[in-house]
Amino acid sequence: MDSLLLVVIVLAPLLVALVGWLVVSARRTHVDDDRLAGEMARLVESLEGRLKHISETQTTQQQAVSERLHAQERFLDKALETRLGDITKKVGDGLANSQTRTLETMGRLEARLAVIDRAQANIRELGVQMVGLQDILSNKQARGAFGEIALNDLVRDALPPSAYDFQKTLSNGRRADCLLVLPDPPGPIAIDAKFPLESYRALHEAKDDAARTQAARAFRAALGVHIKDIETKYIIPGETAPSALMFLPSEAVYAELHANFPDIVEASHRAKVWITSPTTLMATLLTVRAILKDARMHEQAALIQKEVMILLKDVERLSGRVDSLRTHFGQAGKDIDQIETSAKKVLSRGRKIEEVEIQDDNADEVEAETGPRLVTGGD
Repeated sequence: MDSLLLVVIVLAPLLVALVGWLVVSARRTHVDDDRLAGEMARLVESLEGRLKHISETQTTQQQAVSERLHAQERFLDKALETRLGDITKKVGDGLANSQTRTLETMGRLEARLAVIDRAQANIRELGVQMVGLQDILSNKQARGAFGEIALNDLVRDALPPSAYDFQKTLSNGRRADCLLVLPDPPGPIAIDAKFPLESYRALHEAKDDAARTQAARAFRAALGVHIKDIETKYIIPGETAPSALMFLPSEAVYAELHANFPDIVEASHRAKVWITSPTTLMATLLTVRAILKDARMHEQAALIQKEVMILLKDVERLSGRVDSLRTHFGQAGKDIDQIETSAKKVLSRGRKIEEVEIQDDNADEVEAETGPRLVTGGD
């Protein structure tokens, strides 16, 4: 219907123009035919009426279309309003949830940042400590004190106070960093802390083979001097054990020594100077503790054996006294038997005497006839 109306609207001006052209053409050709003019007039009138009707119909349809458009617009407005409300609610809920999650994330992030801050503080403190440790290790005397402190801590953690003596002066005037008090054999064992850090650093910081060879030579020489010092100073026949311990307070130096300098290790074995690190020294100290415990057990066993021998003598003495008491009891039993026999005889005589007294009531008659009757018996 809308398409037909559109066609009519488009063709109507053309029809009017066509009719006008026909009228003009008829006038030009001076056609006097009244019938043709009348038909043309009717045609024009009919066209005008049809155009008017079409215009009215178009107006009505335009109003209907406008009303439908307004209704659809109101429906669309309501639907859009509802949809926008739903979207707004969802967006609001999403924003609220997002805000909650953001706050939770921020809270976790703050906690992690706090942990990171503490870690950074610890790292800074550790850096300060590392700088301090580097300053300590760069000084030879401070490095020696560091080794002695590490040695003292390990010994105190592993052994009872009676099993060690720090800074013990020996008969040759030398002072050992630590002397382990062990029973003989093997006897007291001296421990001396050494820390050849300078030659070790030079060995690892060498840039070429020549520098590495020179540093290895210096490292070997430093350890050789330490081994010789311990052998001559802390191994005293008749006073200490026939061996001593060298304590290296660095696992890295100990590993380097055993990995790349087996000749130094063999030299220490020949000198009976056993090289230890913190780990191996702790194992050695635990072994020493086991030895001390076994020695104490033997001492306690000897004491127990002595007390048992004394106890056996006491038991023998008690057995003799029991035998003597049994003899006394046997004699007392015999005496009691004799006493019971005498008591029975006394009772028997008492009964006989009682019978005599009963017979005294007729004593005159009896005596007159037979004379007195008194029965006596022996023991």
